[in-house]
Amino acid sequence: MRLPRSVRDADIAGKRVLVRADLNVPLENGRVADDTRIRASLPTLELLLERGAAEIAVCSHLGRPKGPDPAFAMAPVEARLRELLPDERLRVIENTRFHPGETKNDPRFARELAESRDLYVNDAFGSAHRAHASTEGVAHLLPAYAGLLLLDELEHLGRLLGDVEGPFVLVAGGAKVEDKLGVLQHLGGRADTVLVGGKMAEQLRDENPLGFPVELPRDVVAAAAFEADAETRVVPYDALPEGWLGLDIGPETARRFGELIREARTIFWNGPMGVFEWPRFRAGTKAVAHAVAEAGAYSVVGGGDSVRAINELGLADRVSWVSTGGGASLELLEGKELPGVVAIPFG
Repeated sequence: MRLPRSVRDADIAGKRVLVRADLNVPLENGRVADDTRIRASLPTLELLLERGAAEIAVCSHLGRPKGPDPAFAMAPVEARLRELLPDERLRVIENTRFHPGETKNDPRFARELAESRDLYVNDAFGSAHRAHASTEGVAHLLPAYAGLLLLDELEHLGRLLGDVEGPFVLVAGGAKVEDKLGVLQHLGGRADTVLVGGKMAEQLRDENPLGFPVELPRDVVAAAAFEADAETRVVPYDALPEGWLGLDIGPETARRFGELIREARTIFWNGPMGVFEWPRFRAGTKAVAHAVAEAGAYSVVGGGDSVRAINELGLADRVSWVSTGGGASLELLEGKELPGVVAIPFG
């Protein structure tokens, strides 16, 4: 995969830099609840400071406000960033989504962001699939470079699109086939094995539009209702009681999936095997996470709940790459061009 030109190659000393970061973090009681994305932005900001940037203005969206909304103000994010990286040259611009021109890629808003700045660095891989003013428009107004996190994401995910070492195992879960159909079609045909869990498995049992076989659960943890404390039983996958729901893969399936994953040399995992947020239905996802970590393969994990599982289980350092970009990683692996990437000249 060709990579855009790197911030490492930029002339930074004395320059006023606009950085598009992904600071879309959860807030609780006016404070940052999880600073993972803020920490992921630090290497690029540290590089800019070390190389003598005169000023760094960081912009990002936070949530999905429909205009100015105090609940989505960037003040808590800036406070946490300053705790991690105290430097008077660094400041955070207010939420880009407060401006109606952001999602419309309005040239006027892009010019407002670019005004009085000398160069632009996009380090927000998680938003690179959106052609917004702060991710795409401004890249045409200033000398544009890719940040270190953006480059790392492209490099690690790009390995899955090239010649990979087999066996290549693709593990997919979650609620909707349509959300991941493009990735399954683009990568699945190249994979040696495609394992499917979660609600997706129920959809593919009834109709498989992929054009190649997938391995579906052999048993499931079924519940009488979609409730955390509902009555449960383990049943064969094709024998769900009428009205019951499969809320996790069963123990036989977890063992089978684990065996196939541990034999892999390349792994991509996106999506939980069940309702992971409820403790009674997380055993399947937990088993997959441990198998990925123990495989000794080149492994990439993407998607909110699968990333959450890897992090909560303390297994992130045993995986080759944990992607910060949900929708962006899926679109890249579908073979699509990302507007925020192609707007940057290639190195």
